[in-house]
Amino acid sequence: MMRVSSFVFCITLMLLAVTNVHAGMRMGEWGMVMNENMEQLPQGCEKIAGEESITIKAGREYAKPFPGTIFGYSQHEFNFPKCTRITVTFVNEDDIRHQFMIHGLPTYLHPQGMFHMELYSRGEATGTFITPNSEQTYLAHCDIAQHMEKGMKAQVKVGGGNGNLPSIPGISGQLNRDAYGMDWGVGNILLTLALFILGLSSCIFFFVWRSK
Repeated sequence: MMRVSSFVFCITLMLLAVTNVHAGMRMGEWGMVMNENMEQLPQGCEKIAGEESITIKAGREYAKPFPGTIFGYSQHEFNFPKCTRITVTFVNEDDIRHQFMIHGLPTYLHPQGMFHMELYSRGEATGTFITPNSEQTYLAHCDIAQHMEKGMKAQVKVGGGNGNLPSIPGISGQLNRDAYGMDWGVGNILLTLALFILGLSSCIFFFVWRSK
């Protein structure tokens, strides 16, 4: 009986492994790649029109050009032709989890319309998807809490796209951009002048008091 149970358990594990392979999922202690598609053509694509390889880096370093952000990608816009096989090398340069996820892809190829890459810490992973036969702009981002809100988002244009998405750093502005400029309104000018006079008066009083 014990041998039968062990045999059934092993068969179950093998079936799960085969299912994961066909679902385009790979995972390990490094992270995961989900909903990968290397061969199946999107509707309307007669063949693979071409192949492209890109490298996307993620980390705090790429937030520096954009005030008000903490995380970022090395690139915030990607332009691909239709029906093209894209090989993505995703590099995490931080010691925390980062993701590169594309949303809105055909659900018959990608469950929930999502292509997902994730690294638990520093390292890199490679994944593949095939662009649809449509002119559309897709959202790419990190889904870890507050990472997208703090700058880790991009847009993927296929066939030229259909416009820009909002608040893409360096492309369409930022919703949470910090402003460091001086407000030279009348109220601020009067307040600055009053503080200057108060400071000057205090210095004169202190100087006279020390001279006695």
